Amino acid sequence: MKNRRWALLVAAVLAVTLPAVMAPAVMGVAQEKKDDKQDNKEGAPKAAPDAKADAPKRVTVDRSGTFNGKRVDYTVSAGETYLRDEKGEPVASIFSVAYTRKGANPATRPVTFLYNGGPGSASLWLHMGVFGPKRVQIPADAENPGPPPFPLVDNAFSILDVTDLVFIDPVATGYSHAIGKGEEKDFLGVKEDAKSVAQFVRVWLGDNKRWNSPKFLGGESYGGIRTGAMLPELSGTTSTVSLNGIILISPAMDYTSLTFARGNLVPYWSFLPSYAATAWYHKKVADTSMGFDKFLADARQFAATEYASALILGNRLSPDQHKAVLAKLAHFTGLSPAFIEQSHLKIQDHRFMKELLRDQGKSIGRIDGRYLGEDYDSSGDRPDNDPSLNGMSGAFSAVVNTYFRNDLGLDMGGREYKVLGSLYRRWNYAQVDGGGSEPYRGTDVGPFVGDAMRQNKGMRAFVAMGYYDLATPFFHTENSFNDAGVPTNRVSFNYYPGGHMMYVQPQAIEKLTQDIRKFIVAGSPAQN
Repeated sequence: MKNRRWALLVAAVLAVTLPAVMAPAVMGVAQEKKDDKQDNKEGAPKAAPDAKADAPKRVTVDRSGTFNGKRVDYTVSAGETYLRDEKGEPVASIFSVAYTRKGANPATRPVTFLYNGGPGSASLWLHMGVFGPKRVQIPADAENPGPPPFPLVDNAFSILDVTDLVFIDPVATGYSHAIGKGEEKDFLGVKEDAKSVAQFVRVWLGDNKRWNSPKFLGGESYGGIRTGAMLPELSGTTSTVSLNGIILISPAMDYTSLTFARGNLVPYWSFLPSYAATAWYHKKVADTSMGFDKFLADARQFAATEYASALILGNRLSPDQHKAVLAKLAHFTGLSPAFIEQSHLKIQDHRFMKELLRDQGKSIGRIDGRYLGEDYDSSGDRPDNDPSLNGMSGAFSAVVNTYFRNDLGLDMGGREYKVLGSLYRRWNYAQVDGGGSEPYRGTDVGPFVGDAMRQNKGMRAFVAMGYYDLATPFFHTENSFNDAGVPTNRVSFNYYPGGHMMYVQPQAIEKLTQDIRKFIVAGSPAQN
């Protein structure tokens, strides 16, 4: 569970949530185009109007870029927004970076609020990896991004051509922190976190006169839990924020199907189709004549029927049933029948990652099952670390700090930008009725998505999933949306040849951003 929780900090995605790799491009940190007016006053950072010591810190910069082949003039506003209690006293400072198109009509111009997961991750993965106007460029071999400097380049895939973007760092991530009479613990929980981020959305909409704009929420990894938990917070007050859609990338939705705890059978069959996809990739499937799509369809069917039933029956399985299930598990996972037998037909994720390529002396990644690792102890039952995360945190930390300080001229008084933190250790998971202090005891936001979509007939959902994601497997997500009263005719399920942070792959980032671009345009009225 510790390894899984560490991976969920990224997200991306995370990893969510790491960068794509394109052909080499010119460094973009200090090389704005001439028409970006970098040499005049309009392009220089501007101090916030109120420069008092206790005022929120903020800079505003004008820039231009080409996204999806379209030239866009935009304004960057990076800084703090204060959240206040019922008495009007500030209790938290939320750091965000907003990109708004200049000259656009706010009545028709969409705005998309984005955040990563963890809990404990700042928004830099989605910001600098896929959606922002700049992105970090690292080699396609994410196991070895190399040493710094890491190129920060213009991001032609940014969706800024069709929507304004607001990247949010929840309390205790990035530069966000509790202030005044607020305490950090007041914000560390499913409901507490959702309430504060929802409050930020309301404040931002008011400050920027955007209440009637088309609005979207977008989250990765734990950002799925956050998005679902925010929906009742946005509608359960006197000022309802009506949404056009939600965008979920490799989302965690229901911790029950993600947590391998004793007595919890759901993860075993929820993970099975992702095991199958990963085994296929590593050529551990003996018979591939049916093709990848049919193989995964069969894996889904087996997982939801024979395998789930076998797990429930347990010792009541007949010898013939046991033998049949064992053979199919070996077929779909590429693991030996002897290993599966010793595991009592229950294959935990860390054991699959260690066992699949044990005969080659390799382990595989959790965030992305395609990546290979070499462990100190080849006889162990779990990988030493996640090879699909190696070096990524360092690359993103380097570029986000460079971008904020050097390009935007942001001065936060020497405060450190918190990329990742182990907030899950102090997180309150008891948000849902019947929930408890452990994430698998009731934390399921799927029903909230169903409620929101039934109440708002125009709201739609976009879900992006990677085939080789062993952190939030695609079958878990499919089941969450089909088990919560969600009108699935308004849900767009999208699959990519990658892992948790599928956009690290050059063949995936273009398709992902084009798919989301179409989703936003279809869910918004005519735009300027």
